[in-house]
Amino acid sequence: MAKRGRLRVFLGAAPGVGKTFSMLEEGRRLHADGRDVVVAIVESHGRAATAALAVGLPTLPRARVVHRGVALEEMDLAAVLARKPELALVDELAHTNVPGSTHEKRWQDVEELLAAGIDVISTLNVQHIESLNDVVEQITGVPQQETVPDSFLRSADELELVDIAPQSLRDRLAEGFVYPAERVDAALSHYFRLGNLTALRELALVWLADEVDQALRGYRTAHGIKGTWEARERVVVALTGGPEGETLLRRGARIAARSSGGELLAVHVTTQDGLRTAGPDVLAQQRALVEKLNGSYHQVVGEDVPTALVEFARSQNATQLVLGASRRGRFAAALTGPGIGATVVRESGEIDVHMVNHAAAARRFALPPLTGALTAKRRILGFVVALLGGPILTSLLMLSRTPDSITSDVLSYQLLTVIVALVGGIWPALFAAVFSGLTLDYFFIEPIFTVHIHEPLHLLALALYVVIASLVSIIVDRAARHTRAAKRSAAESELIQTIAGSVLRGDDAAQALAERTREAFGLPAVRVVDGGTEGVIASSGAHTDSDPLTRIALGDGAHLELYGPPLAASEQRLLSVVVAQLSAALAHQELEQTAKEIEPIAASDRVRGALLTALSHDLRRPLAAATAAVGGLRTSGLKLTDEDRGELLDTAEESLGALAALLTDLLDVSRLQGGALSIANRPTDPAEAIAPALDELGLGPADVRLALNHGDARAQADPALLQRVIVNLLANATRHSPAGEPVVITTSVFAGTLEVRVVDHGPGVPADKRDDIFVPFQRLGDTDNDTGLGLGLALSRGFIEAMHGTLTPEDTPGGGLTMVISLATETDGAARP
Repeated sequence: MAKRGRLRVFLGAAPGVGKTFSMLEEGRRLHADGRDVVVAIVESHGRAATAALAVGLPTLPRARVVHRGVALEEMDLAAVLARKPELALVDELAHTNVPGSTHEKRWQDVEELLAAGIDVISTLNVQHIESLNDVVEQITGVPQQETVPDSFLRSADELELVDIAPQSLRDRLAEGFVYPAERVDAALSHYFRLGNLTALRELALVWLADEVDQALRGYRTAHGIKGTWEARERVVVALTGGPEGETLLRRGARIAARSSGGELLAVHVTTQDGLRTAGPDVLAQQRALVEKLNGSYHQVVGEDVPTALVEFARSQNATQLVLGASRRGRFAAALTGPGIGATVVRESGEIDVHMVNHAAAARRFALPPLTGALTAKRRILGFVVALLGGPILTSLLMLSRTPDSITSDVLSYQLLTVIVALVGGIWPALFAAVFSGLTLDYFFIEPIFTVHIHEPLHLLALALYVVIASLVSIIVDRAARHTRAAKRSAAESELIQTIAGSVLRGDDAAQALAERTREAFGLPAVRVVDGGTEGVIASSGAHTDSDPLTRIALGDGAHLELYGPPLAASEQRLLSVVVAQLSAALAHQELEQTAKEIEPIAASDRVRGALLTALSHDLRRPLAAATAAVGGLRTSGLKLTDEDRGELLDTAEESLGALAALLTDLLDVSRLQGGALSIANRPTDPAEAIAPALDELGLGPADVRLALNHGDARAQADPALLQRVIVNLLANATRHSPAGEPVVITTSVFAGTLEVRVVDHGPGVPADKRDDIFVPFQRLGDTDNDTGLGLGLALSRGFIEAMHGTLTPEDTPGGGLTMVISLATETDGAARP
């Protein structure tokens, strides 16, 4: 059986990064070293440099496959297998073969080559990885039909990232090294947007980093390596749910930050029975802090906390482990032995352990409460069983008493004590133990009918009897306590989950919290009340005047009103979580409301100030010119020639026309800001707006070059307003374009959007100034007095947004500014997918 070939894949973030180029360079190097290398298939896509690099390498002819009457070329798999080279260069691993080929996908062809013992070097873009397919579609808006399974790609012997900075790739695209010139503009504005390329590059880096990490873990597992390899710093912070957690997290983050690429992991260990002694609100706050520190939060289950911590740290290949100093005092530590910290230090091995001091460390020793976990009803029932069971058992044992029955008598009373412990807990069991011990001594131990013990061994037996009864009762009490705590923890988790779900689904946060609080605590009514003018913010249930009222302050005059019996101390902790979330929700609502109230006022002030500034000059100039012209015509005693009179009339007409246009723009701005602009959207061919716009500006083929590629697609737009937008954009573009350089208007359809692009090759606009060009009364870079009030682009964006579209500026390849109108497409009245 042939040895399986090796697979090497050059991975790229996007087309044009140089994957095929790198593959061919590697092929030429190996060919020069004497390896038997053949080019099975290479797609140059018209790139001269790539095609030139393949010259000189042995190349196999392609197979011709006829599909639906069209002859297409594919890799000749049979020819490669027959030739059986040492190494085959196979481009585009995700390619779908023509129907009728041996395999549906090219990666399946490669699998057969590998099985035949042929080494393969191939190429792949990150968008073709199966697990990333949906993420890439969300980023770029382009669905990918050709994918490669992750399992096949991860089986590759070598994965190498061919990386290039996003802006460098855009520059390479603009210079024509990736696509033909006619495809450059559309590519730069669609798939090759800077944000898209940055996101794709990060995806490729993260996926490859994860692959390297998995490979390292696989190697360590395969070779039984349990020690830590410090490939990079991984800092694990152990959280108990106590107040020291924030201190530990910040210390861990500083440790991780000291090394480049350090990783922060926070872990909380819960017991296997699901009990949670830590406050859920504290853990929730600490989890949020972990996310702010760019770390990850983990929760593991383990009965032995030190062992669980060390095992987790080793599984993550951690190099540092951060713990808080023990909160137990010296007396408690002496009684209970070494704590978690000391045990972790002993078992951590090569992992560095940091013991961090904090305010809660070594707190004063306090005795545990003697109150049992069982209900009062069960404790009373335990006493009843002891009081009734003791005499009954004594009567039965007296009837069957023999000289040798003392052992069975003791065991019978022991059984009674265990039963009482199971029913009533520690105090009834202790009572039963003492009571039955005295009964045994009085009725069954010589001398009988006296509370007197001759033999010391009998006294010891009685003492052991009481101790055993006490231990059994303590175990029962602890089990009951754990059961109640588990049920309580489950109820708390369910309540918090329900509250979070209500808010995430978009429900009103205050109302959702009020309803869940009433249901959780079984109260007749719960209200959230603002002490100011708003009154009741949220209310759930109904109450009467006789219901007790508990008020809890929420801040800023608001408070939570609970109607019904006061909550038990055990319920106060969960209530504090609800109060904290409710306070945060109210604060968030108040901030949103304040922002909504301030924004219109601020915008109005900005517009008002700019309007007053503009009116002081821009409206005065045409008004003054018209007034002077008319005044000259009316001046008595002045002899004017027909030429002078005509010139004055032209001046008046032009000035009044300019004044009318400025007033129209001002009215349109007012209507846009007041929401009174009437929009009549309908399926519109962009050509219906472009042609009239050219006529209105008097532009011809020497001034504007058209490249309309939208086919039969129609945009949802108001034709009249779209024409005004194009007139404004064309006027700006022609004013800033160099002499003799025509403005370009292109159209294209992409992902359900029709785009109209107005391209100039002027000085352009700096990236940090692009938002300013859409501000009313701003004339960025225009210092003449003939450019109006600076309302053109502000109105254009307002018109397009009123048509549910966008107007965005972009760099023109080679210099200049491109204004992109994006509108939803519609064909025959139905929205395009």
